[in-house]
Amino acid sequence: MGLASKTRDVVGMIKDRVSQSKAAILSKPSNLSLHLALLRATTHDPFSPADNKHIDTILSFGHSSRATAAIAIEVVMDRLQRTRDSSVALKCLLIVHHVVKHGDFILLDQLSVRPFTGGRNYLNLSNFRDNSSPVTWELSSWVRWYAQYIETILSTSRVLGYFFASSSCSIDKDKQEEKISALTNSYLLIQIVSLVGLVEEICKRPDSLHVEGNKLVNQIMGIVVEDHFSAISEVSVRVSEFRERLSGLSFGESVELVCTLRRLENCKERLFELSSSKGAMMESFWGFISEIKNGVGTEKDEGKLVITVRRGKAGESSDSGRFMHDVKYSSFRAV
Repeated sequence: MGLASKTRDVVGMIKDRVSQSKAAILSKPSNLSLHLALLRATTHDPFSPADNKHIDTILSFGHSSRATAAIAIEVVMDRLQRTRDSSVALKCLLIVHHVVKHGDFILLDQLSVRPFTGGRNYLNLSNFRDNSSPVTWELSSWVRWYAQYIETILSTSRVLGYFFASSSCSIDKDKQEEKISALTNSYLLIQIVSLVGLVEEICKRPDSLHVEGNKLVNQIMGIVVEDHFSAISEVSVRVSEFRERLSGLSFGESVELVCTLRRLENCKERLFELSSSKGAMMESFWGFISEIKNGVGTEKDEGKLVITVRRGKAGESSDSGRFMHDVKYSSFRAV
């Protein structure tokens, strides 16, 4: 097994060098730095993370024309779709994730229209398998999950009307609250359902049997943890808005809100693994979610379902209320 692993590593290094040599010969001078940066960021080494310097080089192609940005996205996607190597695929997905979070709007625009079909299995990696070794086999499950997770980010972004957790599409908090307060109950529910679906996707991440301590996996989870806090913040602002609307919800809206918050609560234990350093803050968040969920109930009265809304006393203050202030006006950072 050790010899086979070493042989595979050597073969991977040779492939990387050959690919870079071919790029130097075949690439147009204007695109050479892009091709080389991509190849250097997506090596065949299953244990080394993608170099942030090379990722930044790829992102810099969003500072130019739309045509240049389109080429950058096309080159990344082409390598992602062609590779059968799990480490290369994961690093390509990581680059796509960085485009979503840190890419200029012009790059995001090109990502949003490729491929034109969009939808589920957007990246077409649900059947990805790399059976070269036990490590690559396990990394394959990470490829499938990570691709689905990014697809969910793109889907959620379409629902929100802006790219989720993107530094290029950040919205002033006061303006965000103003826009959210103008949403109808039904569309506000659609947004919360989509965000909870994103949180659930985070919780579906594979276990790390053979890749415990793997730097590439750790690099991926570092950026996912940031997303996790962003999702919690996005959910909190919208649930806070519903807190003001509880008495005006229809029966169907009440049921859907309660069911969605229960789905979110089912993620509690798995999410705590990502936020143990912010235990007190997260406990306040879960207390707030429970408060809102319990604030809307359904009871039977003479064979009819009746909506009941339970409120605290006027002026009553709670830790969950204070937490909402922190969520809306503070920025989260992964530790």
